[in-house]
Amino acid sequence: MPRSRSRVLAALLAAAATAAALTACSPAAGSSDADLPRVDDDAFPVTVEHAYGETTVSEQPARVVSVGYTEQDTLWALGVKPVGVTDWYGDHEFASWPWADDARGDSEPEVLTTSDGLDFEAIALLEPDLIIGTNAGMTEEDYDRLSEIAPTVAHSGDYSMYFEPWDVQTLQIGTAVGLEDEAQELVDDIDGRFADAAAEHPEFAGKPAVFLQNAIYDGSAIAYQDGLSTDFLTDLGFTIPADIDAYAPEDESGGQAYIPVENLDVLNAADVLIWGTESEDDVTALEDEPFVTALRAMQESSVVYTDGVTAGAIYFTSPLSLPYVLDTLVPALADAVAGQGPAHTAE
Repeated sequence: MPRSRSRVLAALLAAAATAAALTACSPAAGSSDADLPRVDDDAFPVTVEHAYGETTVSEQPARVVSVGYTEQDTLWALGVKPVGVTDWYGDHEFASWPWADDARGDSEPEVLTTSDGLDFEAIALLEPDLIIGTNAGMTEEDYDRLSEIAPTVAHSGDYSMYFEPWDVQTLQIGTAVGLEDEAQELVDDIDGRFADAAAEHPEFAGKPAVFLQNAIYDGSAIAYQDGLSTDFLTDLGFTIPADIDAYAPEDESGGQAYIPVENLDVLNAADVLIWGTESEDDVTALEDEPFVTALRAMQESSVVYTDGVTAGAIYFTSPLSLPYVLDTLVPALADAVAGQGPAHTAE
């Protein structure tokens, strides 16, 4: 059972009495009216449907907290400056990767962590008037507890609670902050950019490609199946070979395939391999692995190695990271398709 509002407030008041807690979790500066993006006069109240029901936002939120892994990018892209964001990985200041820095501007949100689950106390001390958690793996119990703090928007419920499609999240977040039309414009713009890139590179059409993580883990390569994690490739015209699906867990669709190194020849179904490498050490380790170097794409120089930021941009799959993916990855893919690899992206 979720704790009652009175018990939550009592706990927070007790925490507030502790100077150390105040120092660690003090609220970030709130947005002034001048900092808020302009919305239509009739934008609020607005009701957002999600996996756990409906949430009504009565007026334009000034103190938004993002409790999921990537939602800060969507908020920044919409001109909303959250007072709290959540660090996924990378340890970038303010959980802002290079592709997001311009949109973040001079805002300095409090950075939350989820190493021990959602930090409800730290979230409450930020005094939010809206909590966004479309990519937070939020349970119903989490939602109930967060809703005691402020109106909360969870994932849509039509997909996995983690990493539902970026465009679905963008439209949902846009609705919650009164910027539904602007969110649709973001989606349309990025869709258009991918369509333009595909048109500029007809050689990508129908070309089988596989995106893999940066290393061999516990004797297996981790490849991404056709689905959410490879949309950046299929939107460019590539196809994802179904051959790798035999190595995915039975209950997983559109997720990860774990391919033992002795079976890596299944990757010969791909004309192009994209390794999500994050350092030169990753590249060296892969090229020291005989099962890897024996692959057809490796032999034919039809391979791409990413840098750490490009790999992060692929994993984020956000309205800010996807344009970065296009800028850095498409030229490398063109070289790989032409057999002029190994191609390296650069930060």
